[in-house]
Amino acid sequence: MKKDNLLIITPVNHIDKFISEAKKFFRLKILKNPKQSELKKNIKDTKYIFTNPNMTQIYLGKKLLKNTDVKAICTASTGTIHIDEKYCKKQNIKVLSLKNDKNFLNQLTSTSDLAFGFLINAVRKIPQSTLSVSKGKWSYLDFKGRMIKNLQIGIIGYGRLGKIFTKYCLCFGSKVSVYDPFVKITNKKIEVIKNINKEIKKLDVLALHIHASKKNLNFINKKKLNLMKENIIIINTSRGEIIEENDLISFLRKNKKSIYFTDVLSREYDGLNKSKIFNYSKKNPNQVFITPHIGGMTIEGQSLAYHYSLKKLKIFSKKWLKQKKNF
Repeated sequence: MKKDNLLIITPVNHIDKFISEAKKFFRLKILKNPKQSELKKNIKDTKYIFTNPNMTQIYLGKKLLKNTDVKAICTASTGTIHIDEKYCKKQNIKVLSLKNDKNFLNQLTSTSDLAFGFLINAVRKIPQSTLSVSKGKWSYLDFKGRMIKNLQIGIIGYGRLGKIFTKYCLCFGSKVSVYDPFVKITNKKIEVIKNINKEIKKLDVLALHIHASKKNLNFINKKKLNLMKENIIIINTSRGEIIEENDLISFLRKNKKSIYFTDVLSREYDGLNKSKIFNYSKKNPNQVFITPHIGGMTIEGQSLAYHYSLKKLKIFSKKWLKQKKNF
């Protein structure tokens, strides 16, 4: 039986047995981080696209997909910000993501692990003290931290990742407050935040675990920032767009004891040099700490996500072939 073309536009060589498994069902063409022009040349004769937003700085929309024979786009992620879902729906192109695969996603703790790593690094000033030693200084006076069990930690979003992060904080004895008006929280160890603007004032740490939906865009803005403690630690492993970065920079500039740890930037695909928070961090390396969207980048997590996504694509392709034969 003739195999359909699968265009892979994200690195997969590091995923054990991924290529050999994919070859059983598809004829592969692999482009590592292609440019728009290169992708346009290779997309015309493909039925399926496999991608991942963390590595592929390509927006799959009308410009690329128009006049093609693409039947499905499969992304090994929960986020689909790199895909024009409205256009795909209009063109009957199936978008396969991990967004609603709750049972599978419960296996993945990678992003929550990173968020908790940020917490420990921020509270104990590990990056700052390491940098100081690398410059030949040996003094602890500037790096007095806090004990996690004494912190009031506020968590925005009590979905899968928020719940895991909450569990980690409770294990360390922290006082945990959670804001999520869409979820009923029954854990008696957690203080439920009903009025975020009122409760945000007492937080030592604010951890963000919400989707970048239209309602959540710029959720953290000037109004909320101005209510926060001058030495607050803000942790963002969600999306850059949920913080109004201009307001954040103004707050950080006024409150030099505050710290921002983030794994995401607003408009990541525009490039680092266009990022205002990145440019601020270059001048304030002891206040803003940025990682390159590594939340899901663990060996175990990526292997599970890529193979599970490939399995979903195989199932879809079989259904599509069956429908094709029936016509």
